[in-house]
Amino acid sequence: MTFLELEHKTVLIAGLANRKSIAWFVHQALTEAGARCVHVVKTAEMAAAAMKLVGTSPVYVCDVSQQAQIERLASELEAQNVTLNGLVHSLAFANYSEGVRPFHETVRADFLEAVDISCFSLVALSRALLPRFAPRASIVTLSISHTQLAAESYGYMAPVKAALDATVVFLAKSLSSHGDLRVNSVKAGPLKTSSSAGIPGYLDNYLFAEMATLRHSALTTPEVANAVLFLLSDRSSGINAQGLVVDAGLSVNFFDRNIVERATRPTP
Repeated sequence: MTFLELEHKTVLIAGLANRKSIAWFVHQALTEAGARCVHVVKTAEMAAAAMKLVGTSPVYVCDVSQQAQIERLASELEAQNVTLNGLVHSLAFANYSEGVRPFHETVRADFLEAVDISCFSLVALSRALLPRFAPRASIVTLSISHTQLAAESYGYMAPVKAALDATVVFLAKSLSSHGDLRVNSVKAGPLKTSSSAGIPGYLDNYLFAEMATLRHSALTTPEVANAVLFLLSDRSSGINAQGLVVDAGLSVNFFDRNIVERATRPTP
């Protein structure tokens, strides 16, 4: 057995899109650890693409904004007698089709859709899959390292992720009456993913974050995936209702000497 003891465990991963997805790196790390991955994607077309990546790992179709499809997923897993040792919730969506607006101009429908897919889906999936969870199962969602910094390019997604952080706490408390289930999040710093590439102005923030980490190099997606695996494993059994910040020290280094000098004494 390896240190994390994930061999022969079954983990459902929701959110695989492509080889840049956090979900893909989680899949790779879990597979290397000897675990079995089960994937959930939104459409049949996405399922076909996912199957080319994950080989023999099962792929189910479920639009998490549709409760009927979530219930169908639970029924399909029950019919296959699937027991889950973990759930990785790597789902987020925001409508940036018209660019990033000032926060006070956020469209109600856009905000509610983002909350539904990025946050409430964690509650809906956890409730529907509750009978499928093994004792001591672990639920892990992906959040962001800073929800109280007003990053203009991120638009209304930071408040949505703040709602997700609070949801982790309340869901962990609620599920504690159903056995030794745990719910945590990995709060990642800026990453190069396909989702982030669709955020207007994100690249500049990413490059700033790279300068501002303590090591002056960017956080990598495999580093985030490794943190997810730790929280999935029994090695983190004492951690519940928490957000694990993985940002390479970004949050403590905004007054880095080199950054301050560039801002206050720019080169002519």
